[in-house]
Amino acid sequence: MTRSVPRWRYDVTDLVRQARDGQARAVARLITLVESNDPVLPRIATELAPHTGHALVVGLTGAPGVGKSTTTSELVRVLRERGRRIGVLAVDPSSPFTGGAILGDRVRMQEHATDPGVYIRSMSSRGHLGGLAAATPAAVRVLDGVGCDVVLIETVGVGQAEVEVAGLADTTVVLLAPGMGDAIQAVKAGILEIADVFVVNKADRDGADATVRDLNGMIGLGTRAPGQWRPPVVRAVATSGDGIDGLVTAIERHHDWLAGHGELTTRRARRAAAEVEAIALGALRNRISALRGGTRLAGLAAEVLAGRLDPYAAAGRLIADLVDLADPAGLADPADPGRGPVGRGPAISG
Repeated sequence: MTRSVPRWRYDVTDLVRQARDGQARAVARLITLVESNDPVLPRIATELAPHTGHALVVGLTGAPGVGKSTTTSELVRVLRERGRRIGVLAVDPSSPFTGGAILGDRVRMQEHATDPGVYIRSMSSRGHLGGLAAATPAAVRVLDGVGCDVVLIETVGVGQAEVEVAGLADTTVVLLAPGMGDAIQAVKAGILEIADVFVVNKADRDGADATVRDLNGMIGLGTRAPGQWRPPVVRAVATSGDGIDGLVTAIERHHDWLAGHGELTTRRARRAAAEVEAIALGALRNRISALRGGTRLAGLAAEVLAGRLDPYAAAGRLIADLVDLADPAGLADPADPGRGPVGRGPAISG
């Protein structure tokens, strides 16, 4: 009997080449591999690494209903008019009961669906806190590596403390709308502190002037060294496109300031460090999870329970068992660089 061949089988180098040539299906496949934490990820990262570091990453965040999706769509329109290739990652919340997500943000961006210079991907947060999905950093790297000039990240509707996007974006845009709170809201710590650019959307509504005034008052209360960036407040009506050119100008001014003050390199180095740390911690968590099915972790727990070991000493022994100096995170098979993590199957799974 002939063994069936999986419907999906790509050479990684060819898949990356197709994605860099603008083939949307190849880009989609790469991000699907990222979201599923496929064993081929180290190989994909190797192929993409020489092509990364060029995209401007812009995060758009704010409370539900402020117009993030419409603003994102209008940003795409203006940036495309300027000849930029755009990637969009729109993160939707997952249901805490079913785990499902509507993934409906891109419905508001249908006018760009047939544009070969725009790639739009909806992502489920899958319970990850902070306004993003766990796979968002790796997906940003994919879009950067396949040649996007600008990557727009639209977060879920977030609250005051969900500020993870600031660690991933070069420029963070915080959207507000009139009637979302009084002047006290404008001075609260949290999401408003991460903004590089503020947008008062729906600025044709009553209360817009007060919202702009409160924001400028909050910004004025902050202490800044000479030459430090002062977040501008941009008025916009995204449904009509009013103010979006001004928003693009503010983003570009911030990028120029970052580059001119060395802050762009600092932010991106911090982002790379966080990504490396997350990958290493994930690999260690996987190893610890695997130990739960064996006897080592159970044995250490029994010694702690009996009082022969304290938890810190037991954790130290566990770490010593986990760390392999030849390959600390267990992320590559030195015998076959084309494979993924050791013991996790072929480079590309169907």
